[in-house]
Amino acid sequence: MTMIELEPSAVHRGEDDLPWIDSGRGNQVKLLTAKISEGLWIVRTRFQPGTAVQTHRHTGQVYAYTMAGSWHYQESEYVNRAGSFLYEPAGSVHTLLVPEDNVEVTDVWFQIYGANLNLDEDGNVESVTDAGSILQWYMDGAAAIGWDDPPVLIDG
Repeated sequence: MTMIELEPSAVHRGEDDLPWIDSGRGNQVKLLTAKISEGLWIVRTRFQPGTAVQTHRHTGQVYAYTMAGSWHYQESEYVNRAGSFLYEPAGSVHTLLVPEDNVEVTDVWFQIYGANLNLDEDGNVESVTDAGSILQWYMDGAAAIGWDDPPVLIDG
């Protein structure tokens, strides 16, 4: 008797399979993955011109790919533009800024391990965002706009 090994199947999500959730000031987030057991969350974010994201420290590494627009860190000289890839090591601290003179929405894909420790002006942790908290926020936001149980890739 021959045993047939089953190959794991891929998981596909099309552009319209997950909703965009308003995160304030016209910015939007689409949560693609929240693997709590791995401490991994992947988001696609659309930033409006002039957006500033609270200074934060990453407890794990981050990968970012910019699809449209531009953004930079207040603490750095380089600018991420469409087609740019960025790696951030664990422990990095920065303040994300989107130039006010951008003529288009900035669209960035982030693969984040661990948590964002959101810092106040004195460098104290004010709040924490991780795979579990972003999943809860996203699901609540989706329900508020009539999306019941969007198919975010999660554990299990």
